[in-house]
Amino acid sequence: MKAIFDYVIVGGGIVGLATALELGKRLPSARIILLEKEEGLSKHQTGRNSGVIHSGIYYKPGSFKAEFARAGAMSMVEFCRDHGIPHDVCGKIIVATRESELPILRQLFDRGVLNRLPVSRITADELREIEPHVVCLGGIKVPTTGITDYRLVSQKLGELFVDGGGAIEFGCEVRSFRTANNVHTIETSKGEYQGRFVINCAGLFSDRVARMDGVVPAARIVPFRGEYFELVPGKRHLVNTLVYPVANPDFPFLGVHFTKMIDGSVHAGPNAVLALKREGYYKSDFNLRDFTETMVFPGFWKLISRNLGEGLKEMHRSFFKSAFVHSLQQLIPEVRSEDLVPCKAGVRAQALLEDGRLVDDFLIVKGHHALHVCNAPSPAATAALEIGKSIVDQVA
Repeated sequence: MKAIFDYVIVGGGIVGLATALELGKRLPSARIILLEKEEGLSKHQTGRNSGVIHSGIYYKPGSFKAEFARAGAMSMVEFCRDHGIPHDVCGKIIVATRESELPILRQLFDRGVLNRLPVSRITADELREIEPHVVCLGGIKVPTTGITDYRLVSQKLGELFVDGGGAIEFGCEVRSFRTANNVHTIETSKGEYQGRFVINCAGLFSDRVARMDGVVPAARIVPFRGEYFELVPGKRHLVNTLVYPVANPDFPFLGVHFTKMIDGSVHAGPNAVLALKREGYYKSDFNLRDFTETMVFPGFWKLISRNLGEGLKEMHRSFFKSAFVHSLQQLIPEVRSEDLVPCKAGVRAQALLEDGRLVDDFLIVKGHHALHVCNAPSPAATAALEIGKSIVDQVA
């Protein structure tokens, strides 16, 4: 039997890594190990992230999302600056393209003010000075939004954790738990590990890992694939910052938008559709267990019934590029189908309640000598350092 660790962290995404590093800083004598099923760090949600450092404008004032995003935007920029990781606080604009969107735009501005963000309302003429190719009726400027590469952030977090005495075990998929005498024995694809406290940051599989520990979270993970296109190099000049539409307040996603990436490319999307596999990055990806769990979950069908119209629009855009292009043309009319090429998709681990409501905030569930992070969607990458501190506050 291997040595007993004080803390075992499951999941090598950015939240697990930030938690591991913070735990190691606060408890330098503790024996800490991070178990990751892949052969590298941040291969899924983090590594397929859009790279946006979010401001927190969309989130309910006082919520964990709002507070963590605002603080996280600052701490993430500071981390990138301290460790030489490419980043750019380029700002973003949110634009209304229809008269019906103007009241929602005003509400969004008010929310930004309540969230203590330096937002400003700008006219269509003022907006054209920032984004000459965008056509709109007015917008909001959010100067604290930025971009980075979260894969590089994750690599640095891992390096610092190991340099501080922590251990990372790759290719180590968790299969089961058992607990005796306040010690967890975790069966993995590489044998057994023992730990006095477990922190579950397994992302797309966080609810399953929680159930292995005898914890039944109130929510089930339902995977949504975010599909993106990329502007061809000759059309990147159409976007200078980040350009978002006014989000439908009744739908959990932000609508297709333009994102300048840290490498200079410009991504357009995402289109959000149900994934038939928890790590289903392609339309053809299918896993019977993942699919069945979604189909038999009552909350999924209640979600569908409430958002049928928007869901059908997303599916239509998924199968017809012309529909996707039409959505983008609401922001930048010059965009043509030939200007866009497909790029990699991501999958969002969305926690869904039995009544069909989406969990609208971070969800951390306590177990027996364990904490399970059962919902950490966007802006989790932005807020990772703050989430790590909060988890360690509860643990240490």
